[in-house]
Amino acid sequence: MKDNKISKIITYVITLLALIGIILLVRVLMAGEEAVENDVDVANKVVSPLVYFSQYLLYFAVGITLVLSLGGLFKNPESLKKTLLGLGVLGLLFLGAYSLSDSNIVLDNADIVLPGGEEGSSTNRFVGTGIWFSLILGFIGLGFFVYDLGKGLIKS
Repeated sequence: MKDNKISKIITYVITLLALIGIILLVRVLMAGEEAVENDVDVANKVVSPLVYFSQYLLYFAVGITLVLSLGGLFKNPESLKKTLLGLGVLGLLFLGAYSLSDSNIVLDNADIVLPGGEEGSSTNRFVGTGIWFSLILGFIGLGFFVYDLGKGLIKS
């Protein structure tokens, strides 16, 4: 009985949020493309509320997701151990990627140093880390894919 009430409440809340979004979108469409592009006051009056509404919905969804995920983790200690182990492995892989990256100078086609691309820049180092981290995770994923494919071929 309790789940049915919660389901109805959630349905009403989602319907209300959808109606608010539709109303805000209709206001933007009624203002017209030219008015929104050319008049800052009109854009602030009709576009800003839609943007803020969307932004707050995103924050709310992320917050609820984090709270429910963390709540589920703390209720199940075995799951918490697995999650912490996985995060530890990802942290080690990140440290490996960081050690492989460099912070060399970044030049464009005309041999001009790009803004933020100076030698020793932390931006260069973290971009390189992200690239190496993606490559490492991609190769691990590819390895598991090939392993699973081979396992499936052997079974059939």
